[in-house]
Amino acid sequence: MLLAIDSGNTNIVFALYEGDKQCGEWRRANDYRRTADEYGVWLLQLMALAKLHPADVDAAIIATVVPDTLFSLKGLCRNYFQVDPMTVGEPGVALGISALVDSPESVGADRLVNAVAAHEKYGGPLIIVDFGTATTFDVINRDGDYVGGAIAPGINLSVEALHRAAAMLPRVSVERPSSVIGKRTESAMHSGIYWGYVGLIEGLVKRIREEFGEEMRVIATGGLAPLFEAATESIGTVDGDLTLRGLVSIHARNAEV
Repeated sequence: MLLAIDSGNTNIVFALYEGDKQCGEWRRANDYRRTADEYGVWLLQLMALAKLHPADVDAAIIATVVPDTLFSLKGLCRNYFQVDPMTVGEPGVALGISALVDSPESVGADRLVNAVAAHEKYGGPLIIVDFGTATTFDVINRDGDYVGGAIAPGINLSVEALHRAAAMLPRVSVERPSSVIGKRTESAMHSGIYWGYVGLIEGLVKRIREEFGEEMRVIATGGLAPLFEAATESIGTVDGDLTLRGLVSIHARNAEV
């Protein structure tokens, strides 16, 4: 089995795959201070509950946008599964696509992994909207190459900043309000946050399409993607497994070499 690890700014996801079939998936809040042993004890207990065994893992791949977690994650793979992990972004790991931007090395591993998975399944050109700590809009051309994009504050980050910066504004959840015009502070905040974000999505998608000059399919991923799918026609498809599928695909490509 393949252990795929997606280490994001907020959460870290561990998933086990037998070929293309997912056998288990677990997530927890990311903390760069965690050791390999802390990850190992936690993950092995969850695997045991799912009747999965460390000896069944014979390969691993890591993508991280938090470099400080890499040492512990590699230690987890080596010490608890006896495998040397493949790491997206390291020399010799071929993605099968190019990053056609000014600084290819600065593009987040998750964005490239998403590009690989999305182009394999949907073709191109594409816009990938990833609702994470930041909300990213990634542009993939017809050949599957990453050609740039836009980065906006993630919606939860925006909510927290609003609460912290304004003394009279409470912390609210992200949800679709029943009306645009709020009658109380909380409902007005729900409206501004939700419909303001819908406007952000629609505006950036429209401008990207106009600048790119072609019709583009829009694929949304990330935990909050389903919340916005029904509110706007700008989102064509929600695909929650994009990053993990991309990791499986990249591992398969490199394992053949």
